[in-house]
Amino acid sequence: MKKLLSISLAILLFSGAFAQRIKDITYFRGLNAEQMIGYGLIVGLAGTGDSYRSSFTVQSVTSMLKRFGITVPEDVNLRTKNIAAVMVTARVNNLQKYGSEFDVVVSSLGDATSLMGGTLLLTPLSVKDGSVAALAQGPISIGGFDINTGSGGRVAKNHALSGRIPNGGIMQTEFEGNNPVGNMVNVLLKSPDFTTANNISNAVNQKFGGDVAVAVDASEVQVNVPPSFQNNLTSFLAELEAIEVQTDVAARVVLNERTGTVVAGSAVKILPATISHGNLSIEIRSYPVISQPGAFSQGTTALFNNQVPYVNTDQSNVVSIQGANNVQEVAAALNSLKVSPRDIIAIFQALKEAGALQAELIII
Repeated sequence: MKKLLSISLAILLFSGAFAQRIKDITYFRGLNAEQMIGYGLIVGLAGTGDSYRSSFTVQSVTSMLKRFGITVPEDVNLRTKNIAAVMVTARVNNLQKYGSEFDVVVSSLGDATSLMGGTLLLTPLSVKDGSVAALAQGPISIGGFDINTGSGGRVAKNHALSGRIPNGGIMQTEFEGNNPVGNMVNVLLKSPDFTTANNISNAVNQKFGGDVAVAVDASEVQVNVPPSFQNNLTSFLAELEAIEVQTDVAARVVLNERTGTVVAGSAVKILPATISHGNLSIEIRSYPVISQPGAFSQGTTALFNNQVPYVNTDQSNVVSIQGANNVQEVAAALNSLKVSPRDIIAIFQALKEAGALQAELIII
């Protein structure tokens, strides 16, 4: 447990020593992702689909059959255990062209128990303005299984009510007006930071010469396209996004109380402090006592549950930390307490309240 903490802290220490490409930390204005959504039906399930209580599934099946010229009488009670209503979602780059394929995510909408083995029927996918931009269809992969024996036994792996259809979506249109045009390109940072924006501006000017790049604020850098590249913007963008820059990150410590995970950034520092930590555990043990009546007394046997509490106090460790200026020193100081990662979470919180932790504390 303690070794894992040291390793996770050291990894972030070394990761901050390398430069990153502009491509990895920014994106160009106009080049982003589009979200799409649709409603569809999955067929071919082995009795694990929606029940009659999912009325929208029955209505969808009836409407679908009418499209194929099949009229279902109103008094017919449709059984839809092999069919499930689903929501289909996708996220695509707005540079996708007509006919390009992409993955879609399928999630159950009704009370189905598993989508294993199902096939999504042709489903239109629309964007935020309601227009249809793509179509989706194909067999779903859930990456697991969920088998119910019907007599109370169940074997399951992963979540069986959602899955993916690899290359199940096909673009039917193209997004217009999103490509960078003109003599200026706006570079937007994924994580706004003034230092990083200034580093990008300096690196671009060093690469192309002059003052072609100006950092507008913490999240945007404006780059003027040099005259030699104005007739070949694609080549300029390729060279621009390949430039490596030194990024600057804020001092953060991320704590996950559910799993006991502690991750500290490379800029974390601890001021001199004294830490005392000890654990108190209380255990209640049960000692049943049976009382038998005497011979010929016509009494009954009595059971008395004697519960005895036990208290165990671990010896407190008092450690004086003279300060830590990097992640390795932070890890060494906290590991010297010889406590678990969950205890280190409490120590980090106490250090923050005491003002000794020079970092932002994030609890997830």
